[in-house]
Parts: sequence; structure tokens; C-alpha cells
Amino acid sequence: MLLNLALLFFKLSLLAVGGVNSTLPSIAHDVVVQRHWFTPAQFAQIFAIAQAAPGPNMLVVTLIGGHEAGVLGGIVATLAIIMPSGILAMLVSKLWDRHREARWRRVIQGALLPITAGLVLSAAYVLVRQADDGVVTAAVTAVAAGLGWRTRLHPLWLLAGGTLVGLLMG
Repeated sequence: MLLNLALLFFKLSLLAVGGVNSTLPSIAHDVVVQRHWFTPAQFAQIFAIAQAAPGPNMLVVTLIGGHEAGVLGGIVATLAIIMPSGILAMLVSKLWDRHREARWRRVIQGALLPITAGLVLSAAYVLVRQADDGVVTAAVTAVAAGLGWRTRLHPLWLLAGGTLVGLLMG
């Protein structure tokens, strides 16, 4: 099990452009569809718990590892998601600094923003699909997304509103 966790998150670490959230569709597919470690609802819940906890946004990986192989699984999954991309980032930063004015660097920088945005939107779509199990939850998601996009409401107010609707619907 530890080797499976290490290999899964090692691979995803190198694909995490813009952070771990950009790999959530792949993580969800792997742990929900392929390995059946979680139901869609459980995955959405574990992601919500990870996001609610203080700390980096990669805590979902730690929770997945912990769920599957205890404390050691959490440690292995965490190291596997952090180490490969961290080492690669350190190596690339040397080259990146050395070629500050190079045309290829400006092209890559210009391409990374839309790629990252697309990956994060894809992750949001996957989470919404897994969390919305009915008309009410889909409506709450749509209203929260609309308010988040069009207003300056703090996200905690949106979470509180969704929680209130959930409690009332019960």
C-alpha cells in the first residue's frame, strides 16, 4: 500500500502546475474511480476537511494517505507529493534566474497562467460534480459560485450560507 501511495503522488507531484489543486481531477479519478478508496461524496468531504484545516492546500493528499495506510501512509503520501516537484523547482529556479531576459522564458510564463487556470477550473468542476447529489446542492453551488464571482463577499459567508441551507434541509 505504501508503494502504491508513493508512486501515485510522486507522479502527480510532477504534474501539479499551480499547486496540488490542479491535480484534483486526477487524484479523484484515481482514488474514487480506479482504486475505490473513496466514494465521490467521501472524496468531496475529505477535500473540504483538508481545505478547512490551516496549512497548505495539499493536506488532502496527507488525509488520503492516512486513510489508506495510517500515519505512515500520510507521511509517505505527503513526501511523495512534495519532494519531486520541490526538487524540480529548486533545479529549474537556477536556470530560470540565469535566463531572465530570454524570449523562451517570457513565452513559458505567459503560457503557465492559462494552463494553471484551466487545471484549477477542472478541479473545481470535479469537486462540484462529486459533491452535488441533488437539485438543492446543485442550486447552492450555483448561487455560491455566482455570488463569489459577482460580489466581494468573503468565502466564509458563502460557506456559512451553504451550511445553513444544509442544516435546514436536513
